[in-house]
Amino acid sequence: MKKVLPYLLIGIILLAAGLLIFTADNNRKRLLDERISFRKKDKVPYGTYVAYENLRHLFPRASISTNSNGPGDWDSLSNYDGGQALIIISPTFFADDFEMKKIIRFIESGNDVFISSAIVSEDVKSLMNCGISYLDIYDVMSRKPVMQDSLVVSLSNPPFRRTYNYMYPGKKLDSYFFRIDSAVTTSLGTSLGGNTNFVHLKAGKGNLYFHLAPMAFSNYFLLKEKNMNYYADVLSVIPKNTKTIVWDEYYLTRRAMQESRGDDEGKGWLKALLSYPELRWALMTAILTLLLYVLLEMRRKQRHIPVLTRPRNDSLEFVKTIGRLYFDKGDHKNLARKMAAYFLENVRARFKLATGELNEDFIKSLQFKSGVDEAELRAIVFFIRDMESAPVITDHQLAYFHKQLTNFYSKT
Repeated sequence: MKKVLPYLLIGIILLAAGLLIFTADNNRKRLLDERISFRKKDKVPYGTYVAYENLRHLFPRASISTNSNGPGDWDSLSNYDGGQALIIISPTFFADDFEMKKIIRFIESGNDVFISSAIVSEDVKSLMNCGISYLDIYDVMSRKPVMQDSLVVSLSNPPFRRTYNYMYPGKKLDSYFFRIDSAVTTSLGTSLGGNTNFVHLKAGKGNLYFHLAPMAFSNYFLLKEKNMNYYADVLSVIPKNTKTIVWDEYYLTRRAMQESRGDDEGKGWLKALLSYPELRWALMTAILTLLLYVLLEMRRKQRHIPVLTRPRNDSLEFVKTIGRLYFDKGDHKNLARKMAAYFLENVRARFKLATGELNEDFIKSLQFKSGVDEAELRAIVFFIRDMESAPVITDHQLAYFHKQLTNFYSKT
């Protein structure tokens, strides 16, 4: 039974994990697909299938195509001819200075560029000489997207006749201009609160239109009530006689590549697994169950650990025994020699002093290094120096020498 128990537990855990995943998958299918794709082929709420397909109704005479190449490398656009339009719909527009110069050169040849993006690069803001607020997109403290709901946009009169508030209850993802160069920039539309979110700039023979609420081109927004009127009015800034219109997805592709690269670098396989709540709970349950099983087994099979007594330090007893042995034999001079030898060895080891000559220089050096009174040191040194010439060492002399050495050791 004990051998079967681990396999039984693992089987139960795997079955529970499978049921959790299956149930969660069924629930997920019934939820709204909230992916923000802005892809022309995507019919999800935040795709742009409706916006792209309706271009042929707004511009029936134009040739409509898509592009995924960088500025200046377009397949269907000429950098030198006029009567063309480029439409860019993306949550972010991180064009650099080189790319913006290519776009401006294209505009100056007599073409129109329409860009709708909530977040733009510093190069773009520098070129337009404007300031953009992202307070509705990013939490100022955490710098994380907040994605508020309910977008509200409207157009200005003039140049537009309809000035309704167009709205929908989906994701917001819009920003606004808090500063524009009014000498070269015209406000065409606003967001909730009257903040400018749609502007026009003239460049050579062409026009640049910059719009900061890309969600207004999502399927969800356009299919809400009369919001197709907003779409038609906004794109009416592009002339009806435009010959070629290109729907650009280059910045969507570049954004997807950057996010994919960031995910690959920042996500290991374990982090990827733990990103699914069902798998995370299943894994935690399995770990806790196995840990509980191991702890219970350890408690059952753990052997009794005997109490060990701490080893005794018998060095002092040994010294005392040897000392009594010499003392009882009455060989006081031999014992005094050993005490003196130990003292001199201690001086050499601790104070790094030579003990070959026990003279006044030695006494002063030892006094300087040990801090013991010079008179006490002189008594010890004289006893060691003179004991060989003494015919005998009495009990009293040996006891006094021992007391002097003990006093020295206690002070050092």
